[in-house]
Amino acid sequence: MTKTCSVASVTVATNAGHLLPRQLDALKQQSRKLDEIIVVDNASTDDTVDMLASQYPDVRVLSLPENGGVGGGYAAGLTYAAITKKYSWAWLLDDDSVPPPDGLQKLLEGLQHLDESTDPIAILAPLCVDSKTSTSYPGLSWLGGRLVPTPGDPSQPLTFVDSVISSGSLVRREAVEAVGLPRVDFFMDFVDYEYCLRLRRHGFRVAVVRDSILDHEIGAQRTFNILGRKKFWADHAPWREYYMARNETFTIWQHYPQLITKAFAGYKFAHHALGIVLFGKQKLACLGMMCRGFLDGRAGRLGIRFLPGKLEQPHPLAAIHAIK
Repeated sequence: MTKTCSVASVTVATNAGHLLPRQLDALKQQSRKLDEIIVVDNASTDDTVDMLASQYPDVRVLSLPENGGVGGGYAAGLTYAAITKKYSWAWLLDDDSVPPPDGLQKLLEGLQHLDESTDPIAILAPLCVDSKTSTSYPGLSWLGGRLVPTPGDPSQPLTFVDSVISSGSLVRREAVEAVGLPRVDFFMDFVDYEYCLRLRRHGFRVAVVRDSILDHEIGAQRTFNILGRKKFWADHAPWREYYMARNETFTIWQHYPQLITKAFAGYKFAHHALGIVLFGKQKLACLGMMCRGFLDGRAGRLGIRFLPGKLEQPHPLAAIHAIK
């Protein structure tokens, strides 16, 4: 099956002209060749589009009229790759992720360890590792009312989880056709986790392939030494804090409204707020936007409300949002 299935990569890029060559070269050097390489340009204002046209004319570029964030970018890419072109799998990548030469091959080899007679697989994901901090990001499982890291058994080739980050994830066409697209109205943050949880609610499985490693930087992290222990803190702009709080709140209050789940969410938000107070650069602005995001999530007020440097405005990409 790994030889006969078709695979296209889908990269969401925003002002990534300086990043993409390294990734695209890695994609072209995959031991298991891709059927098509797709870049969704999120209304870049740098030389991204010109660079792609001049240096990578064989790469399919989907240009969005406005910045649709992670949600809009992946929705557009999956619409083209899975629904229009009918590729068996779509390999999702952020613009700063660089897969090893055997990255795709290792992911597809994970199919050999599956028995899909009962629960079909929707996503095969790599183990994401930040090479700068040596921090790994295993999948997350729903346990006791919260999503917790699931390192899995090192002796087993696959770890079944409930959520993974989007970059590096191999998404099956049949799952997209059955469940729909990632949420455009989330714009940024928790898009991947909500999509995975939706896939799980529809009976699909999500697996991390332990032999597949992806170099992926999670934010610009700073290191602190607290009581002899090394801690990492990724500072976010106030508009990012809004989406982080709003989208997670909406997902939990809409789909997991148990008291224990809400209590764990409240604890997580309080812990993050303390981190902003201790380590954040724009403390008051970030705390204010985090509170606003929480209230909007509770009320179900979604949509693309904030862009870097821009305040609330209607967004044309909301029209392509589809959820089943």
